[in-house]
Amino acid sequence: MRVGDDRLRRDSDYERGRTSLLFVDMQRIWCEPGLDPTHPQVADSYYHRRLRQTVIPNQVRILDAARQADCNVLHTVIESLTLDGRDRSLDHKLSSMHVPKGAPDGQVIPELAPIDNEIVLPKTSSGVFNSTNIDYVLRNLNTRYLIVAGVITDQCVDMAVRDAADRGYLVTVVADACATYSQERHDAALAAYAGYCWTTDTHTVVSRLHALRQA
Repeated sequence: MRVGDDRLRRDSDYERGRTSLLFVDMQRIWCEPGLDPTHPQVADSYYHRRLRQTVIPNQVRILDAARQADCNVLHTVIESLTLDGRDRSLDHKLSSMHVPKGAPDGQVIPELAPIDNEIVLPKTSSGVFNSTNIDYVLRNLNTRYLIVAGVITDQCVDMAVRDAADRGYLVTVVADACATYSQERHDAALAAYAGYCWTTDTHTVVSRLHALRQA
């Protein structure tokens, strides 16, 4: 980029053919109550209420708009390459975090189920850029603008945002399409990595994707 290029702004309008949407860890095990043994959350917890009432409906709106605009859609999921998880990161082993290859609980939730030609990248670390070839894939897709939504705001979403920014992507974080275990943690995370991205809301992103479709 040359100095003064409009694309240097984090909130620049998206470009057709250069915009991708990434959902982080929107899997049954993390999004359905009672399936996650490492972070047990009951159905009426803050986390699951936020997912059910706000995050998932907003993600569906964003996904529909991205598909209509012919954007690339990617999902990253925590899933081992093996059944016994011997390929997991040391941190996941120490945390007893293991989703076996092909496990039903590890699938993307039905509301966001990938369709033909959408990409699913299994990872075995918090950071998708650390344990997948997502950077290679995004560059092959000619991606400049990366829209990020998912869980957990202050863990895997955080890693995706910072690592993507360091690699030269213009990152959008959709604040009302992400969740963690409390409102305080969510707000603190967004404030902590605000310098790496443009933080906005579902309405704004959907409006921009609709404009992209019409361009």
